[in-house]
Amino acid sequence: MSQHPDPEEMRTGTAEREEAARLLADHYSQGRITPDEYEGRVLAAYEAATVGELRPLFQDLPAPHPSCFAPRFTEPVHVHRQTAAVMPYSPKSKVTAGVLQIVLPFGTGRFYTGHVAIAFAQLAVVVFTCGIGAVWPIIDGIVLLANGGTDPQGRRLSD
Repeated sequence: MSQHPDPEEMRTGTAEREEAARLLADHYSQGRITPDEYEGRVLAAYEAATVGELRPLFQDLPAPHPSCFAPRFTEPVHVHRQTAAVMPYSPKSKVTAGVLQIVLPFGTGRFYTGHVAIAFAQLAVVVFTCGIGAVWPIIDGIVLLANGGTDPQGRRLSD
């Protein structure tokens, strides 16, 4: 048996049915459906027991659709500040990256997160300054521990 139930078989509650009816009223007021279609769809919405029974009521209508149609994430997600996109967290840990940067201060944490260019730059600075440049990776490690960072795909490092 699957761990996650089929989204179409998820039961709807009063809130989902009322949202569907409200959205159908919006479509009706904009002239997208006739009075008879509206009446039939609203009755069907109030009788719907699952998401799969609500979906056909909106199949031929543009957005907005009920929020219960939106995909459900099974992994932790965050909302990107600038684009408001919902993105999953990276499988990489900000604690691991920060500790690696501090304990092995020559870009190891950045190699771990996948930022190879920064890692090579930190490595070069440490090598060419005979270790004095290790301040940069150490500070970078503290910043990673405090604020986190991202992986190369732009996903936030997990806590």
